[in-house]
Amino acid sequence: MEVVGYIASVFIGLSLGLIGGGGSILTVPILVYFFGIDPLNATTYSLFIVGLTSAVGVGSHFRKGNVHFPIALIFGIPSLAAVFIMRKWIMPGIPDHLLNIGGVVLTKSMLLMLVFAVLMLLAAVSMIGRNREKLHPNVPLQYNRLIVQGLIVGIVTGFVGVGGGFLIIPSLVLFGGLSMKKAVGTSLLVMTISSLLGILGDISRKVPFNYTFLIAFSLFAVAGITAGSYLTKYTNDAKLKPVFGWFVLAMGIFVLITTLYHQ
Repeated sequence: MEVVGYIASVFIGLSLGLIGGGGSILTVPILVYFFGIDPLNATTYSLFIVGLTSAVGVGSHFRKGNVHFPIALIFGIPSLAAVFIMRKWIMPGIPDHLLNIGGVVLTKSMLLMLVFAVLMLLAAVSMIGRNREKLHPNVPLQYNRLIVQGLIVGIVTGFVGVGGGFLIIPSLVLFGGLSMKKAVGTSLLVMTISSLLGILGDISRKVPFNYTFLIAFSLFAVAGITAGSYLTKYTNDAKLKPVFGWFVLAMGIFVLITTLYHQ
């Protein structure tokens, strides 16, 4: 199972490199189901992996001029604050046992996986049903909406440990006036900083890390994003995105059923 997990980690990077998002949503399920890592620890590991992998992708987009730093700051600062607060204070403050309804105990881990399954389904629908190329760039910059979206993405990232590229990219296009290419590059920068800042919140709480495993897993994901960034000039994003969306949809349904079945 671990061998399959490492192979699957390559697809995290491929998705980030090819379509700018979606891959990070797979990180936690891969860690939980292929490596047997506790869901709460998996969110911490996911932040490390997504942050490091996105950082490699940012380098490629920066060289192509696809990173818009002012918009990244406007969107990123509220996102960064929300991520750090979530990881430092809110997540540790959530009790392990939340509710007991009819003999069914809703635990913190169960809630996390249920929220994660819903996010996967939303991400899948976004990739399958919406052609991002039809989003209209060059609209007036909408500071308020961009800041609110940054806060929402930060909360999501801090809670479930994913970068939120499927939320960030449409926001940067619709409210930041960026082209698709610049939205992808800027999204990777936001994901890099917010994920790594979230890790600082966990480190400050002295959460244990298996660095050997994290580095090995991240290397496979980095190989994927390197290959994906190179292959962008030979592939069609409009065709790839729905295919990957159906895969994420299947994974989301699997996570939802598995989480409910085992409770």
